Amino acid sequence: MFRFISFGSGSSGNCYYLCTEHDALLIDAGVGIRTLKKNFSLYGLSIQSVHHIVITHDHADHIKSVGSLSHDLHVPVYATALVHHGIDRNYSVRHKIDHADVHYIEKGKRYELGDFTVTPFEVPHDSSDCVGYRVEHDGVVFCLITDVGSVTDEIRRQISDAHYLVIEANHELERLMSGPYPKKLKDRISGERGHMANHTCGEVLAECATPQLREVWLCHLSDENNHPELARLTVTGVLNAHGIVPGVDFQMEVLKRGKPMGPYELTLE
Repeated sequence: MFRFISFGSGSSGNCYYLCTEHDALLIDAGVGIRTLKKNFSLYGLSIQSVHHIVITHDHADHIKSVGSLSHDLHVPVYATALVHHGIDRNYSVRHKIDHADVHYIEKGKRYELGDFTVTPFEVPHDSSDCVGYRVEHDGVVFCLITDVGSVTDEIRRQISDAHYLVIEANHELERLMSGPYPKKLKDRISGERGHMANHTCGEVLAECATPQLREVWLCHLSDENNHPELARLTVTGVLNAHGIVPGVDFQMEVLKRGKPMGPYELTLE
């Protein structure tokens, strides 16, 4: 058994759950503790099943509950040194991670965390540091890539290896540029260390998806500069132009910002 649940995806809070029969980990902890515990209960899950927390980067919507959650569960938190330092400085993290639970990881190295083999890799974003995660279990490769300012060769390689992929489709560029945001913020979002546009998401999927890719989830949609149906239509349009048909070549869904989605079975069958 290998399953995935999204407990939140967007600027209001990000948290992704992966579990096997005997183990579970969280990628990011940006959803409020009460909300997270409520969602676990709705799924009939015990939050005590979480034995590892891995963090992509130190922005509030990815880390605001990490210290309290780690303390309550007595579980280690894995992040790069720069991300851990960023968590220490971030005012949104009211309860800092207990010293004994701070674990440093390095990009490009493989880590055996219980039932999971986890490999962090670099993702360009305007945080202290930022990584994506490749998580393997029983031959299945799950990959999460969020808050992506630009697409690197490493990101392309990870997409090509994935059986299951969570990838950012943050904004529709035209909607962002014609919207009310100040120019400085528009430039930040659309810059090389900002966020991935719908069209760019479609292009990198068209370039890198292989026949082994089973399912794609579009994540971290902007509330102001995107819409689930718009993201789906734009990415689908780009893929169709390259002869790729979501629903035929692989399944594709859009993750909700504030509501859980799943569970999804991650299998090679």
